[in-house]
Parts: sequence; C-alpha cells; structure tokens
Amino acid sequence: MPTKEYRKILLNGHSIQVTLEGDELVTEDGKSVGIEEVQHLPPTQPSKIICVHLNYESRVKEYITKLPPAPTYFHKPITALNSHKGDVVRPERCKWLNYEGEIAIVIGQNCRNISPADAGEYIAGYTIANDYGLHDFRDTDAGSMLRVKGSDTLCPVGPGLVTGWDFHNKGIRTIVNGKVMQDANTNEMEWDMHYLVADIARNITLAPGDLLLSGTPANSRPVEPGDVVEVEVEGLGLLSNTIVNGAAIRDDVGAQPSSSEEVVSTAMGGDWEFRGKRAAGGQGAKHYKSAVETKK
Repeated sequence: MPTKEYRKILLNGHSIQVTLEGDELVTEDGKSVGIEEVQHLPPTQPSKIICVHLNYESRVKEYITKLPPAPTYFHKPITALNSHKGDVVRPERCKWLNYEGEIAIVIGQNCRNISPADAGEYIAGYTIANDYGLHDFRDTDAGSMLRVKGSDTLCPVGPGLVTGWDFHNKGIRTIVNGKVMQDANTNEMEWDMHYLVADIARNITLAPGDLLLSGTPANSRPVEPGDVVEVEVEGLGLLSNTIVNGAAIRDDVGAQPSSSEEVVSTAMGGDWEFRGKRAAGGQGAKHYKSAVETKK
C-alpha cells in the first residue's frame, strides 16, 4: 500500500484537510498552497492521548533498569495538544523541560478487545510526536505525571498523518538547534505498534483520532526558551517546535516547581545520581549539584 500524507491547516480562517504532494499542499478542490504559507494544526483531534512509559532498549539501558513484564502507560489531557511549528511553553520558575521524540499511532475506527494480529486494521496511520515533560513537577501528583506530561502545549504532533507506513526498521532522531540528540531505530522497541494498540484496547475503547505514543529512545534532556527542537522519523517527515517563556507558575496555591534529586536525575537521564551516591559514597551528590548549578 503506497503511503499518503494528510495534513490539517488553517487557511483563510478555516480548518481544512490537505494532502502533501512534493513541496506543496493540495486542497480537495486541487488548489496548491505553499507549506510555509500556512499555519499547521494537529492532524487529528483525539478524545484521549495515551503514552507508554519505557519501550526503547537504549532508554532502558540509560535508566539502568529493566522492562516490566508488560507495558505501563500514562495519560496526557487533550489540552496538551500542539502542532507542527507551534510554540512549546516553559513557564517561568521552571527549569527542567525535556523533549522526547516519539512516533504516535492514530486510531482509525472504534477498537476494543482485539488481537495484535488484527490491530493494523484499526490504525488510520502514524504521525510524529514530542512527548515533552516538565519535570519540575516530578515530585507531585503521586506518580501520575499529570502536570509533568499534561501541561498545556506539551504534546505537539504532526506535521501530518501518514497512511500505509511500515513502522519496522525506521530511524527516529531528535535534533536540538541543529545537533542530533536522540538517534535510534524502531527495531529497538520491545513492544511494537500493533501490540500496544491491542494491549490498551483490552479494557479501554479506542476511538477514531485517538493517539497512542509509542515511547522515546535514550538521551531526553532539558531545553531552554529559544531552542528549536525537531523530531525526524524516516517516512513520516519532521516535526519542529520552538521553546518559549510562559507565565510564571502561581505561588499562592498548590505544589511548587522543584529541583529535587529525583527531578534533576530524571531530567538528566535517569537515576544515575541516586545510584552514584549509593555506590560511591556521595559522588552522585556532586553530579546533582553540578546539574543544578548549570541550570541557574
């Protein structure tokens, strides 16, 4: 089946679907529009965004851990949804905003209690995602990561929905200000796209447009306002976003942003500080202090 890419754009104040043909976007009535002339919208409107925790071998090794017997997941609210070229907001008083380049599965029809062998029939296509995490809130929400992963703008997807794409043996990279930071292949994934869909659909009905993010490889790291972050996936294109400053987190209510050891260790690549402290009689604390001072 040949691949085809569909995008949603804002044109003359209206949301329309277009197809990518070469370097042009073509409307249903055959008009061509330059890619740089339009504002992109998310290529799908999900009712839910579900994300797998660990899946790539390199990420597991980086965390000095091992995979659980089956995938575990968390949920991003749909208000986190963002688009290609959309700004990603790091609020004032927050320091630990990390990128996580991923591939997102887009559901095509109602899906419930299916086998992995049949899951492909329920997938509309695939798009690129960046599962940003605001780790300043890692110490709150009892492990749900609601604010870490669910804050506004922290789920850009796009630029388009690609149908007929084979997810096997595909390269995925995250590039920050022109420098490659994540570089992996989908062959690293412990659980493939069909398995993830079937697993979730055992007891959660997936609806058309829903997104299932399939995990990130090693080397998720913090980014700063002004940074340009691009996620490139072989056959899916390139998703680009710029980090911007946002309004300060209110200090008169709720848990406040922190730079605890858990926050810093996660943002900087796993729990190596804790392990280092235990193994080297406090050496991990030096790493922690150095990382915090670097962010000041």
